Amino acid sequence: MSIRAPPRLLELAGQSLLRDQGLAVSAMEELPRVLYLPLFMEAFSRRHFEALTVMVQAWPFTRLPLGSLMKTLHLETLKALLEGLHMVLTQKDRPRRWKLQVLDLRDVDENFWAVRPGAWALSCSPEATSMRQTAEDCPRMGEHQPLKVFIDICLKEIPQDECLRYLFQWVYQRRGLVHLCCSKLVNYLTPIKYLRKSLKIIHLDSIQELEIRNMSWPRLIRKLRCYLKEMKNLRKLIFSRCHHYTSDNDLEGRLVAKFGSVFLRLEHLQSLKIKLVTFFSGHLEQLIRCLQNPLENLELTCGYLLEEDVKCLSQYPSLGYLKHLNLSYVPLFRLSLERLGALLEKVAATLETLILEGCQIHYSQLSAILPGLSRCSQLTTFYFGRNFMSVDALKDLLRHTSGLSKLSLETYPAPDESLNSLVRVDWEIFTLLRAELMRTLREVRQPRRIFIGPTPCPSCGSSPSEVLELHLCC
Repeated sequence: MSIRAPPRLLELAGQSLLRDQGLAVSAMEELPRVLYLPLFMEAFSRRHFEALTVMVQAWPFTRLPLGSLMKTLHLETLKALLEGLHMVLTQKDRPRRWKLQVLDLRDVDENFWAVRPGAWALSCSPEATSMRQTAEDCPRMGEHQPLKVFIDICLKEIPQDECLRYLFQWVYQRRGLVHLCCSKLVNYLTPIKYLRKSLKIIHLDSIQELEIRNMSWPRLIRKLRCYLKEMKNLRKLIFSRCHHYTSDNDLEGRLVAKFGSVFLRLEHLQSLKIKLVTFFSGHLEQLIRCLQNPLENLELTCGYLLEEDVKCLSQYPSLGYLKHLNLSYVPLFRLSLERLGALLEKVAATLETLILEGCQIHYSQLSAILPGLSRCSQLTTFYFGRNFMSVDALKDLLRHTSGLSKLSLETYPAPDESLNSLVRVDWEIFTLLRAELMRTLREVRQPRRIFIGPTPCPSCGSSPSEVLELHLCC
């Protein structure tokens, strides 16, 4: 039987102080630093809003990482804290103990609150606090520095989340006193006018990851280009299911040129993901040649590329250091893949992930990419399912992976010989051919996680995953 440890004197003192909120409020200015964090956590958990309002006005640390304490924002708690901050920010002479520079509302994994009561005094020292802060999060001390509020934002259908709407309004009314910083911004189904209103409030150079879904390409380029150009620290740009309704190729070319001009300003861009890439068909070169920084991640999925698009992939230095390349569900069966093979040779020293799932690649095209693939010594993940391969072509492919010692997850299609007239797997034939393929593979290397066959498997329902060891359905 375990015996619960008695509460420490610090905990008892904090609980006693909060029982008398009037006393707690009057004592905040003189409260020892060692009591500040446990008392704030007690007031937060018991929702003593008046105490929270006063505590934030005398916050003795440079950061308040509220998001790691409050996984989901609570409106009344947020209002209490922002009311206290308003009182401080509008004062000419701010409280002597107030050191707050950053209010962090992101759900980040950090140890600011997870300290033993006996270690509070040490962990809350200026030296310990400064060690937990990055240069970005901690601007230089100065008179009336704007308060930085960090948050990751996900805009969904209107009406928006009440907490987010309240925060936007609070920041907008205190322009100059508060900088709203957003490292990650995701827009799902929000109309473009609401996204633009949000971008007018956010400090654009704070955005490092931007994801936009379900939006018209022409409207996106016309309405958001001026904002994108100011996101100078953008590292990841994702467009998913962005559509267009024009068949005017000249108009598309002009729009892509305008969009490409944005990339001339994005010097830190490392990852570009575009799902439904149809809009750029025939114009991809206009986009790629504007990239200023070498990309680490390029994803062009679920659309169409033309011969000239694939041709340009190996020509520009910005694609010479790729770590992740994803062309899944882009039909390549009518294209010459020599340029894709040339790109693989170019990035052989850096490429870690290659996804060619569902590209409808025919076995007659395979020879164009095998030399480049065989040199990708850093490759850990290779998805090649849903392509048209004979058993001999698959054997040739497997032999060319003999030098890929880091390959830990790989997928391949069922060979054409195992498919019946309805293009469905004949499991009796498939089982024999798969065993033959596995013998061929084990002659050159030992696989780790491998999946051969239709995805998901009609027999067991399994799909490739990080926990899959070997796909051996009967």
